[in-house]
Amino acid sequence: MKKFMGILAALSFATLPALAQGGRGEPQRAAAPRPAPREVGGGHIPAHGPPPTPARTTPAPAKAAPANYAHAAGHPNAPHVDAKTDTWVGIDTRRDEPGLKLATPWAHGHFPGEFGASHIYRLSGGTYRRFGFDGFFFSVAAADWGYCNDWLWDSDDVVVYEDPDHPGYYLAYNVRLGTYVHVEFMGN
Repeated sequence: MKKFMGILAALSFATLPALAQGGRGEPQRAAAPRPAPREVGGGHIPAHGPPPTPARTTPAPAKAAPANYAHAAGHPNAPHVDAKTDTWVGIDTRRDEPGLKLATPWAHGHFPGEFGASHIYRLSGGTYRRFGFDGFFFSVAAADWGYCNDWLWDSDDVVVYEDPDHPGYYLAYNVRLGTYVHVEFMGN
């Protein structure tokens, strides 16, 4: 028995250097490089909502060309927030968009919840026509339906900001994607 314990102790001491080098005799590897921070989405939350857009000095063209929001490589062709600069891409070009004018702003009241970066809400189901979180319900503006096709209505995190240009609408920012849409509060 003493001989067995001696062999076991010798083997234990012999394996210590291998364990110190990464365990189980595997060579140590350099840590994988961290991915570069994403320019859109990926958990970035804008510190503040967009500033009011100045009024146009010339009238908007009667039929504007479709907007291209993918102004840089890796950016979506949807209204979004540039994570490097907190710039709300697309907010300035949509100020006078006819589809973002409500006949009766705040028809269902004002959103009584909290706004801004410190208040993250988890979507709890629905679709772009009616979705909710924390007992509050919203509807995406028809003009923005195409910009939320990849939202996960039962699990994405969103942050709500006030819309300084469109009375009756709020901006719902998707933390995962970095995109935002205009939403109307439907009540609680």
